[in-house]
Amino acid sequence: MGDTARTLALLDADIAHHVRGALPPDGGDPVLLMIGQPMTSEGFSDLAEQLPERTVVTYDPRGLGESTRRDDSALNDPVLQAEDLHALVEHLGGPVDLFASSGGAVAGLALLTAHPEDIRLLVAHEPPLFGLLPDAEAVAAVNQAVTERYHERGWGAGLAAFIVMSSWQGELTEEVSAQFPAPEQFGLPAADDGRRDDPLLSGASAPVTDYVPDLEALRAQSGKLVLGLGEQTGQAITARSTAALAERLGVTTTSFPGDHGGFHAGDPSNPGDPAAFAERLREVFAGGR
Repeated sequence: MGDTARTLALLDADIAHHVRGALPPDGGDPVLLMIGQPMTSEGFSDLAEQLPERTVVTYDPRGLGESTRRDDSALNDPVLQAEDLHALVEHLGGPVDLFASSGGAVAGLALLTAHPEDIRLLVAHEPPLFGLLPDAEAVAAVNQAVTERYHERGWGAGLAAFIVMSSWQGELTEEVSAQFPAPEQFGLPAADDGRRDDPLLSGASAPVTDYVPDLEALRAQSGKLVLGLGEQTGQAITARSTAALAERLGVTTTSFPGDHGGFHAGDPSNPGDPAAFAERLREVFAGGR
């Protein structure tokens, strides 16, 4: 069944979402909602295509992609996004199964905390919870340096710095900032396009990485939570923060194929495996953690 674009009108935002499959779903399973941040619906296309037996819904967070906002803010706040998701789940006839990636996984944790009734099972794949890391101060400093580089030199330079930070193996030190490469080393443009509104690099997503999870509330809902970890992510920031959250909750992580973006085909030089990822996701949602 094809991809149907829909919009849910809220008081201060219009939430664009895409439905693949029947509503209500056929076959007894609930809607499988896939969320990212700042990644929008299109980032899940490869994975959704591998799950034709499920009704899959993807969405654009407020102010991103096709979604609009009227709240006089440009910040990507996972607590606010959780309320948008709560409204969307109700609109879809919830509860849902939820696959949440990266910043979307942080919003998923906020939703599970605030509205556990909305979720049958949440797979939170590598949430970037920087405050849980033993090197949290150094990570915050390097992250700030990435933002400053973006504002000083533009998108290519900012993204090159972000790639270094996000792929760094092991604990960071502030000296990592001195190793930011020229954008050309990653095939990125050196020219500055003048824009400073990139949701990943501008600082607009600081509330995501600054989010402090309610550990007590999450422990109470641990039966609904799977913390996913890419087999190839190694000791990058998102892997380490996922493991840190698992340790605090007293749960184990669940292995998924690939790295942080293993669910989409991605860059030909570092492709994920959506088919293998989908099969692992089936197992998890069927109870085979």
